Amino acid sequence: MKTYILKREQSLPITLNEAWDFFSSPLNLAKITPKDMSFVVTSDYTADTKMYAGMIITYKISPLLGIKMNWMTEITHVDDKKYFVDEQRFGPYALWHHQHHFKEIDGGVHMTDLLHYAIPYGAIGRFANAVFVKSKVEQIFDYRTKVIEDLFGKYLP
Repeated sequence: MKTYILKREQSLPITLNEAWDFFSSPLNLAKITPKDMSFVVTSDYTADTKMYAGMIITYKISPLLGIKMNWMTEITHVDDKKYFVDEQRFGPYALWHHQHHFKEIDGGVHMTDLLHYAIPYGAIGRFANAVFVKSKVEQIFDYRTKVIEDLFGKYLP
């Protein structure tokens, strides 16, 4: 199984507490996901719900051609205000391991996303990644970068 890696970094002019409060709420994920993916959290959480290790989050999503699918992730690791990890338990990937790291910096917070993913179906999956999956994943993270900057402002060192 071929594993792919995507790493993204972004600094924001907000406090570590503000960043953690926003990103540790499962419902905020819909705010930073492209609208054309029709992303909806189906878990019964409120805006005050904060993630914890072992938390299961379910979604409905349309990642390709408007086809709706179910996706389930588990928050496997949480170190308060430092990092958390979500892993797919059910969904379109053979592997989805997404680390979210937070570090306080002068005048803000620095965030690092490290994603390891794999596509099922061997050679067909590798072809699919080359043709459209890789670019779709990059597009999602590009969108997040822009929306997060729109929400919180541009970091100026």
